[in-house]
Amino acid sequence: MRVRLVHGFTQTHRSWATVEARLPPDWDVQGIEVPDGLDFSSTAEAIGMRGGAGTWVGYSMGGRLCLQLALDRPDLVERLVLVSGSPGIASAPERAQRRAADERLAQEAELVGVDVFLERWLSQRMFETLPPEAAMLDDRRKGNTVHRIAHQLRALGQGAQPSSWPRLGELTMPVLLVTGAYDRKYAEIADQMAAAISTARLETVAKAGHAVHLERPVEVAELLTSWVDGAA
Repeated sequence: MRVRLVHGFTQTHRSWATVEARLPPDWDVQGIEVPDGLDFSSTAEAIGMRGGAGTWVGYSMGGRLCLQLALDRPDLVERLVLVSGSPGIASAPERAQRRAADERLAQEAELVGVDVFLERWLSQRMFETLPPEAAMLDDRRKGNTVHRIAHQLRALGQGAQPSSWPRLGELTMPVLLVTGAYDRKYAEIADQMAAAISTARLETVAKAGHAVHLERPVEVAELLTSWVDGAA
């Protein structure tokens, strides 16, 4: 079983380590590092070429990239797992507003540097249930530069992402949508996605917020194992 794991914004492939350690030892599991310097669709294509065909699992930004890969290269995505994922922003004016907000964040990162930006980013309400010891702040510091953070905001944010809402019905592979019980915004998005994807299954992880795989790695690993085995 080949499984590819894609990280979220400010994270690295090592963010999946605690989940990966609990997956079946005979699985071919690899964390994929999101490359720099490409636009959204090209980044999705690049991770697909790096990881090959298999089950693709992505968290937040990584989930949005995996979704793009599944739509553009379904030959590479045998199964799709989106953890706190989104098809982007449907409204063009709202996408423009998000691009402007992400540009302000990129400029902030360029002004204050990596350490201060990461501390501010993790202080958001969406991460209030993420224990400091699980946030992997040291790994984020080592794995990021100001250029990398700014690029991901400008090129890989939801303002730059093409809306995939009209294309969700194209997905024919098994799809698992995972959200944390405390993450109401993304739970609502997952409900809407599940209604549009005929092959989707929706799972909510108890006592978890947005960063489900960091907050509840045991539960996420067990969920992935049972779902992949059932969808095989």
